[in-house]
Amino acid sequence: MSQQTEPQDIKKKILSTGIRVGTTVKTTFMQPFITKASPEGLYMIDLDQTLARVKTAAKFINRIEPSQILVCSGREYASTPIEKFCEITGARKMLSRFMPGTLTNPSLPYYTEPKLVIISDPQVDSQAIIEATNAGIPVIGVSNTDNVTSKIDVVIPANNRGRKSLATVFWLLAREILIQKGKLGENDPMKYEIDDFETKISEEELE
Repeated sequence: MSQQTEPQDIKKKILSTGIRVGTTVKTTFMQPFITKASPEGLYMIDLDQTLARVKTAAKFINRIEPSQILVCSGREYASTPIEKFCEITGARKMLSRFMPGTLTNPSLPYYTEPKLVIISDPQVDSQAIIEATNAGIPVIGVSNTDNVTSKIDVVIPANNRGRKSLATVFWLLAREILIQKGKLGENDPMKYEIDDFETKISEEELE
């Protein structure tokens, strides 16, 4: 029974977060995930596909030791979502600038050899993708309608620009990981809500 109601509840909860609002550009890579364009000319992402890909990504993630997972993002709004995601899952984070050689140059002090890399934007995090590809490390990437995803192994189609939508994607992924591990029931509340995953804006930024 819960299986039937759960997706509806989750969908209701996340519809207002802008998670499916794309950009005015669509790439051939992202075409399969797009339903239509909005009156403003923004391409809309199919929410069912997003949720299905979150499940696929969680399955992939759960096969790997959390300490072997590196979550990277050069996008400011992704910092709090990734911090919370890593707190819940035990994955490692690398925020702001991705240092060249991180995955490919063993002589560097910050060199690391993860078994999986998760990124929030194929464009912003292109250096991480290049190095992961060269090192043979699979990549899971949150991708918007205008992204090129040829080097991403598991695409999670979603708005990866907005504060609220980035919080929602990482919240959904953390939740699904816990559900698949049997640590959280389908209808149980999470320790953190979507708001807790959201990067807060300072007063100066609002002016």
